[in-house]
Order: sequence, then structure tokens, then C-alpha cells
Amino acid sequence: MPLVAKCFEIFFARILDVSLSTVRTTFVLRGKTLTVAIIAFFEITIWFLVAREALNGELNAFIVLSYSGGYTTGTILGTVVTNKFIKTTVEIMIISNVLRNGKKIKAHDFGVSIINKDKHQVVLLVETSKKRLDELINLVKSLDNDAFITIKETKTIINGYM
Repeated sequence: MPLVAKCFEIFFARILDVSLSTVRTTFVLRGKTLTVAIIAFFEITIWFLVAREALNGELNAFIVLSYSGGYTTGTILGTVVTNKFIKTTVEIMIISNVLRNGKKIKAHDFGVSIINKDKHQVVLLVETSKKRLDELINLVKSLDNDAFITIKETKTIINGYM
């Protein structure tokens, strides 16, 4: 096989297997065992074949660049695919002196649980899709620029308002 064709094959195969790896990692964190196993099978099959091809014959800089360039591009593509197509839910905890009852956040169609911390502060817990995260953060900052905010990815939600 000509060197150029081999480089393209390695480059695009690495994009595919690393993209699958990134998506698989997302499903691992969500406990989707069967999905993870299926993706892992195809991921490692592609990796094995491309590694074998890359190491078969004379090793030169173009092969190395194709291999590492495919890995880098696959990481970017896998992240884009994960962020765009895999539904993610996040929990936002807001500690505020200003947002006493959460009504202004509820008015923007966010479900809010309120925990009274003390006379001056409340803890607001909000579950939302990652797609609406920036909207919520901007809203909170516009209402209380000093609010303390933490964000965590949610694995499972049972009951409640979303």
C-alpha cells in the first residue's frame, strides 16, 4: 500500500476509534454497561487493526503524525459528539443571600428546591439539561452576582420537576 494511502487509513481509523473511546467513557460514567461493552468491542477492534498497520513495515514520521493526528482529531470529534448528541443533566447548587425563595428562577421554567441555610442564606438546588446551563448561570449572576455556584453532572434523576 502506498505511504499516502496508509497514512490516510491510519489517520481516519484513529479518529473513529478515539471518538468511540470518548463516547464510551461518557456511557461508563452513566452506568450503561451493555452500551459500553458494545462500543468497547468496536473501539478495540479498530485500534488493534490500525496499530498493527502502523507498526507493520517501515516506521517514519508520516506514520507517526498520521497516528497522533488521528488521535487528536478523534478526541476533539468525540467530545463534540458527546456534548452535542448525548443528553446530559447537571445539578447546580446556588448559595445566595439574595435569592430567598427561588421565584425568579422558577419564573424562567427551572425546577428549584430550596434549603434554608440560615437567616441570611439559602441553598437552591436546580436540575437542568446541560443545554440550559449557560442560561441559568447568566440568570443567577444577573440576580445575585455574589452567589456561590457549583455544578455537577447528574447520573440519575428519580421523581421531581425537570
